[in-house]
Amino acid sequence: MAVSSAPGQLAAAADDLSAGEAILRRQAQRESAARTYARSLPVVPVRARGMTVEGADGRRYLDCLSGAGTLALGHNHPVVLEAVRRVLDSGAPLHVLDMATPVKDAFTTALFETLPRELAEHGRIQFCGPAGTDAVEAAIKLARTATGRGGLLAFSGAYHGMTAAALGATGDTDMRATVDADVRVTRLPYPYDYRCPFGTGGERGAELSARWTAHLLDDPKGGVQPPAAMLLEPVQGEGGVIPPPDSWMRRMREITASRGIPLIADEVQTGVGRTGTFWAVERSGIVPDVMVMSKAIGGSLPLAVIVYRDDLDVWRPGAHAGTFRGNQLAMAAGTATLRHVRENALQVRAATIGARMLSRLRGLAAHHACVGDVRGRGLMIGVELVDTAAEPDEFGAVPAAPLLAARVQQEALRRGLIIELGGRHASVVRLLPPLTITDEQAEAVLDRLGAAIEAAAASGPREAPGGAG
Repeated sequence: MAVSSAPGQLAAAADDLSAGEAILRRQAQRESAARTYARSLPVVPVRARGMTVEGADGRRYLDCLSGAGTLALGHNHPVVLEAVRRVLDSGAPLHVLDMATPVKDAFTTALFETLPRELAEHGRIQFCGPAGTDAVEAAIKLARTATGRGGLLAFSGAYHGMTAAALGATGDTDMRATVDADVRVTRLPYPYDYRCPFGTGGERGAELSARWTAHLLDDPKGGVQPPAAMLLEPVQGEGGVIPPPDSWMRRMREITASRGIPLIADEVQTGVGRTGTFWAVERSGIVPDVMVMSKAIGGSLPLAVIVYRDDLDVWRPGAHAGTFRGNQLAMAAGTATLRHVRENALQVRAATIGARMLSRLRGLAAHHACVGDVRGRGLMIGVELVDTAAEPDEFGAVPAAPLLAARVQQEALRRGLIIELGGRHASVVRLLPPLTITDEQAEAVLDRLGAAIEAAAASGPREAPGGAG
């Protein structure tokens, strides 16, 4: 952003820059080595509205991270702010554990109005605590209690959270290295068209994945612990923005239903219009037995729930609890968000503008060999970067390029664009803009990302930034 040459304004800008740098230094000194976003995105946000974030240095950025998908309506949307103010001005209690309140009743009503009809008519809700990982834990615990079985079916590339059972179901072995929580998890192949584990890709690869799953479950010598549930993401997020074929989703529903295995859909990142339908499972037409929800349902504030078939509701009072499961402000913000998305059909908008962005990104890929694949659903988009100097593997896939991806992220930040990385080797540029993104903002995102890729590809190999901060 241009800065005026007036002496007073220059001095103020310098003070802001100095203050921002000081905050970043103190963060590095005080916070744990586990911090992540602060390392690759050294921005000190001080103001935000919609898709725009302003840093302490006065620079403005287009935010394509959106709180890892939390901000369906972007930063500080008026309907969210108004909902929070109404609760604050009403004198209503802000902390009520799991007691009934008008705010909570409005939230559950708004949520159930969005769910697949069968689940809404025969569902129960459990408020789990502040984060998606808490809801995943609750879903696994519920399934194990209801079935009396201890095993769990999960998928390669999965990400479900950082607490014990959720981490056990996550596919990243480095993340699980210090947690002995996956001894009863059976890992299954997730369809990954660009890097198909069967070397075929497409519908054939997805069908082989389904056949392998059914065979393993029915093989008396297969070594599978009797599963309490199958846990899957309708679109893998941290795994690299991988959407499976709808036919595969339907096969997973058939396989689990015919064997009496509850199907848990982790909609923490995919829900509330993100993938072009209100819930990602709607695209394939399946109805899971349990849905895990967080992020956008709280309207930018911490909230996590599971909704499940009423015949699974075998918990005794107090069997699952959490001090902060009654977050009234989050419920009010969530109600406003759910209703605004639904009433304005923002999921349809996400599908339309997402398809347009995918089309342009695929055009970009035609001019840059380092762009190996472009994929996504709605406004959940991934651009996989590859090392064109390396030899393809035995299936013809070009190796991932994590250092190039890190350079792209930094070049994008220099151009005022905040993006995230993910995928098996952190080589997938992930775009998660708010559903309120305008046509002009979408064009600006694509322009800045294209320029960042071109600059990063031209800069040659060097160490990835952000490692010491």
